[in-house]
This record gives sequence, structure tokens and C-alpha cells, in this order.
Amino acid sequence: MSVSMYQATIPVFVRGLRVVANLLEKAQAHVEQGGIVPEILLGAQLAPDMLNLTAQVQRVSDTAKMSVERLSTIPAPRFEDNEASFEQLQQRIADTIAYVDGVNAGQMAGSAQREVVLNWTDEGKRFNGDDYLLGFALPNFYFHVAMVHAILRNNGVSIGKLDYLGPYD
Repeated sequence: MSVSMYQATIPVFVRGLRVVANLLEKAQAHVEQGGIVPEILLGAQLAPDMLNLTAQVQRVSDTAKMSVERLSTIPAPRFEDNEASFEQLQQRIADTIAYVDGVNAGQMAGSAQREVVLNWTDEGKRFNGDDYLLGFALPNFYFHVAMVHAILRNNGVSIGKLDYLGPYD
């Protein structure tokens, strides 16, 4: 049995986004129960040269929606990266899920062969769609999901591996 590009993108990103939403719920409960100023946890980072929790959540969102846009050519919503609360981050995740989950299998047809160009350098980086998804998009997505988990765990939020893995469907 082969796996379609749709199967390798849409449900995978939605599941990971839901994991992040669940982690944020636990983080907010931790802050409220502990009398912690939310901005302290939202600004927490693992190392001085790494992005903080808020930025990691934004990158999870951006990676999911921009990957789907690049593969499906369906324009993704743009967000201003101005979230300053757990509620605003949850809304961003919900808006990202709505976009990603709104792309159907037909809209992903042909995406394995679609050229994806990342213009982060003057010469750009070119991929076939399947190489982009498997070699860049998914590893990048899971890196940022893992960083959300690690920052929260490092700051005393009671979460473990099963919280990172999420529910088994």
C-alpha cells in the first residue's frame, strides 16, 4: 500500500497542531495553578540563541500552513506573529487547523512532483514536492513541536512523552 501526499501532510499536520494545542492547555493550567505570570512561560526558551515558546508555536503554525500552501498552491492565511497570550496562541493553532484541514486530497494531487522553491538565499533551494515534505517540511514541523514540549517540560509543566505523541487514532 502506498501513502499519498495528502495522507502524509494534512492528517499529520492536523494531529501535530492538536498536540501543540493540548500542550498549551496544560501550560496555561500550570500557570494558573502556580500563580505564574503567563509572559514568563510564553517567553521561556531552552538556550539564549533559541526561539521562545511563543515563537516556537508560531513556527509550528507557519511550517504546517506554508508547507500545505507550497504543496497544494492553495493560499494560506497570514498571521502577524503578535500573539501575547495562551488564548491568542490557541486561536492561531485553531485557525491553522481550519486552513490545513480545509485542503482536500484532490487539491494535493500532483504535489509529489510539484517544484518547491525556498528563497532564503539568492540562489534558492529547489525540491520536488515529496523531497520537500519528507526532507524539510516534516522534520522542521516536528522540531518545533518538540521544542514546545521541551520548553514546557523544562519549565515544570507536568507533561511527558505521551503528551508529545498525542492520542492514537
